[in-house]
Amino acid sequence: MKARRINLEAILFAIGLLVCWQLFAEFKLISPIFFPSPIKTLATLYERAADGSLWPPLAHTTLRMIYGWVFACVCGMVLGLLIGISRNARAYLEPSLEFLRPLPASAVIPVAILFFGLSDSMSIAVIAFGSVWPVLLASIHGLAQIEPRLLEVAASLRLTRAQTLWKIVIPAAMPDVLAGARVSLSIALILAIVTEMQASLPGLGQDILLAQRSFKSAQLYAGVVMLGLLGFAANASLVWAERRLLRWRPK
Repeated sequence: MKARRINLEAILFAIGLLVCWQLFAEFKLISPIFFPSPIKTLATLYERAADGSLWPPLAHTTLRMIYGWVFACVCGMVLGLLIGISRNARAYLEPSLEFLRPLPASAVIPVAILFFGLSDSMSIAVIAFGSVWPVLLASIHGLAQIEPRLLEVAASLRLTRAQTLWKIVIPAAMPDVLAGARVSLSIALILAIVTEMQASLPGLGQDILLAQRSFKSAQLYAGVVMLGLLGFAANASLVWAERRLLRWRPK
């Protein structure tokens, strides 16, 4: 009941903000050129959805986000596993990772353009580079937090390394890995938009940039709303998958 009350209060607060925004726009207390009313913004979004001009850029952005995020998750989990269980891998990889980790993802866009050109591969590479760190660090942390007694039980049961990895190590680290994956998903969406703006790739990022340059504020805000809905849907899907994968964990 308490959670439902909090959700209801949050919804009412959001509605109140939209009503205030609408009233400010109606009485011209804010410039309609820079702040179109919510009704006009939603009307523009509906028009773009109805005439079909919204769906191709939405598909481009979504696919780039998913491809880059999946690649980052796979690389992050594999590297995290190697670093977490192998001292040799840790000795070889940690110096390089400590050099690459602080680099902002946007700084590697020119380098990625040199290697891949103005292409989807460039965008996916940048997204993967920026999104891999939360998953990698979460994987290493999850492996470091494994209860030693679980490994002792595995040894007493004479489980092989593969069985120990599959039945104990991965399930124990999975909560941290999934938490890192949720953070990584938000970064992937942000970088998808940034690369589309920087490299003029078709997508929501390019649409928003073109709307800003032509002072089509309603279309700009419609694109921002669509980005918010995309991020919300992606996060909700991951939360649902997390609950399914971690249903064994006590609440």
